[in-house]
Amino acid sequence: MEIIFGVIFHFIGGFASGSFYIPYKKVKGWAWESFWIVGGIFSWLIVPPLAAWLTIPGFWDIIAGANHTVLELTYLFGVLWGIGGLTYGLGVRYLGVALGSSIILGLCSVFGALIPSVYYQFYPKAGKDTIADLATSHWGQLVLLGILVCIIGIVITGKAGMLKEKELAKDKEVAVNNTEYKFGLGIFVAIVSGVLSACFAFGIDAGKDMANVANTAWQAIHPNEGNFLYQNNVTYIVILWGGLTTNFIWCMLLNARNKTFGDYSNKKTPLLKNYLFSALAGTTWFLQFFFYGMGESRLGNGASSWILHMSFIILVANMWGILLKEWKGVSRRTFGTLTVGIIVIILSVVIVGYGNSIKS
Repeated sequence: MEIIFGVIFHFIGGFASGSFYIPYKKVKGWAWESFWIVGGIFSWLIVPPLAAWLTIPGFWDIIAGANHTVLELTYLFGVLWGIGGLTYGLGVRYLGVALGSSIILGLCSVFGALIPSVYYQFYPKAGKDTIADLATSHWGQLVLLGILVCIIGIVITGKAGMLKEKELAKDKEVAVNNTEYKFGLGIFVAIVSGVLSACFAFGIDAGKDMANVANTAWQAIHPNEGNFLYQNNVTYIVILWGGLTTNFIWCMLLNARNKTFGDYSNKKTPLLKNYLFSALAGTTWFLQFFFYGMGESRLGNGASSWILHMSFIILVANMWGILLKEWKGVSRRTFGTLTVGIIVIILSVVIVGYGNSIKS
């Protein structure tokens, strides 16, 4: 039952992540950097401590009492994760939406799922699975197989995206603009983005001592009831401070360069709606990690949790693409390729979930 709830929580988190950008489409008259940072202030500054306040009594005391090294590492990984999010756009610019997204998400999945287990191989920690644990146990081998299957699914959906772009450009008789297509630079940027985007998973591990304090305090009051469902909410606060730092600096630089500081008070735009939709997008975005933490507390394995999270994001994002008719006008071959990719990703989720059930 714990495994089932863990998968459900990850699905909800993936749904939030795959859906958060939709409210931004309702923002009118603002530059990207303006609505992005307004939503980000809710994502990274306002909602995380509110969620912690609602779920973890004395969360500020936990942060204040944490080891400085733990705080610094957790914050640093948040900063690096923020850079990964920003370089995502460059990867898509130089490689195209389908190829760029597929490479970045694939790398993010692999690095986020495997590097912590490699780290704990050399620096063992109680309760943490090492890469040897995964490689030498039946359940671990299934998790690794699920990760491999997920990557294959990502590649297939990326292929579908490439076919779609090619077909739509041909149908509209629009010449494909290759002036910004730079494979070498694009691959480099995509690797940077994929690695750094995975730093959120590393930040959760780095700040696990804070989550453990919250978990221990909860278990003292609720004995024999398992792990605290919301233990990671205190860690998110510090990680997201790092993400806020990166994104705030970049968005302010863009505001200055593009002279868009006036967006925030421009009465010619629907200001109230813009703020509300940006706030909704930012809050929805945070919910992915809120439910990720709940799922991880039930599954209890970083590699499994991360790959499930990434898989559900890809699934939901592709489903929104279908519902919003982004695939309208493509051939049966292209839509069939997309369908196969989604099925393969679902299969990866089943394999990882089954591996965890065997471990339990």
